[in-house]
Amino acid sequence: MRVALFVTCVNDTLYPRTGQAVVRLLERLGVEVDFPQAQTCCGQPQFNTGYRHETEPLVRRYDAAFADYEYVVTPSGSCAAMVRDNYPRIGAKAVAEGRGRALADARRGPCRRRTN
Repeated sequence: MRVALFVTCVNDTLYPRTGQAVVRLLERLGVEVDFPQAQTCCGQPQFNTGYRHETEPLVRRYDAAFADYEYVVTPSGSCAAMVRDNYPRIGAKAVAEGRGRALADARRGPCRRRTN
C-alpha cells in the first residue's frame, strides 16, 4: 500500500518529530509513505476566521498535491476534518456564488475517495 503523508503546517513547523514518527510507524507496518513537496497549509486558519475566499487557493493546491494518491494520512484530526467536511462546503459556496464549478470539481476525485 502506498500513502501520502499530509504532515500539516503546524506539525511541520512546531512538531516535526510527529511526522517522522508517523512515517516510522507506517513503514514498520509495511506501508510505503510519500511526502508530496507541494503540500502546504489546508487553509483551516483562514477558513475559521472568516476568510473563505483566501482558503480557496489552498483547496486547489491540496487537491493538486495529493491528486495521485488513493490514501492520505495526517496526524491532525482538525486538518483531516477541514478537508473532509469544509472543502465540500467551500466548493458548493463557490458554485452558489456563480464562480464556476472549478473549485467544486477540484476536490471531487481523489479527495472524495480518501475521505469517505
